[in-house]
Amino acid sequence: MAWTSRLITVAVLITLMGCFIGAQGNYRRPTRVGVSCCKEVSRARIPLTVKLVGYKQQNALSPCVDAIIFYTEKNKICSDPDARWIPARLRDLKEIVDEDN
Repeated sequence: MAWTSRLITVAVLITLMGCFIGAQGNYRRPTRVGVSCCKEVSRARIPLTVKLVGYKQQNALSPCVDAIIFYTEKNKICSDPDARWIPARLRDLKEIVDEDN
């Protein structure tokens, strides 16, 4: 009788393993995940001649880093939030909260 319970246990384990492997085979992982964020920042001062239209704060969540993202009409500039000149440039700018870039 002992061999019968062992045989049933092995059969159940094999069935469970087959279900688990079959369920994993149906899972489709994304092949490419695009991340649009600042991965590095600059401490360099943005010249006053560069017209900024807004900014956004970005928190660090790997691979992204803490940054202040300044937007011009065509580009974005990733700046170090700890740079001393940042508060002066933020003073008259509107924070962009609903943009994904």
